[in-house]
Amino acid sequence: MKLTTSLAIAASLVAFSGAASADKGKEIYDTKCFTCHASGVAGAPKFGDKAAWAPRIETGMDSLLAVSIKGKGAMPPKGTCMDCSDEDLKAAIQYIVDNSK
Repeated sequence: MKLTTSLAIAASLVAFSGAASADKGKEIYDTKCFTCHASGVAGAPKFGDKAAWAPRIETGMDSLLAVSIKGKGAMPPKGTCMDCSDEDLKAAIQYIVDNSK
């Protein structure tokens, strides 16, 4: 197999993986996170609120993931997604971040 063919296959797998992750993030948000983040329950930053999310986004994905795993304020550990893996939570966070910039 030629190198260019291998690179093309690898690139398409990465693109597919990114799309699958985005779909998973939206699914998790729509079934779990929206409960608080759609309306701002108990001070949760609202989905799409650029001003509320900006300082959180600046802390980076590792920090956002740690907060979501441990919980913060009224948000329990893992929010309402107790069966989510760290990768699932990361996908949901990325979906929220992408829509809150």
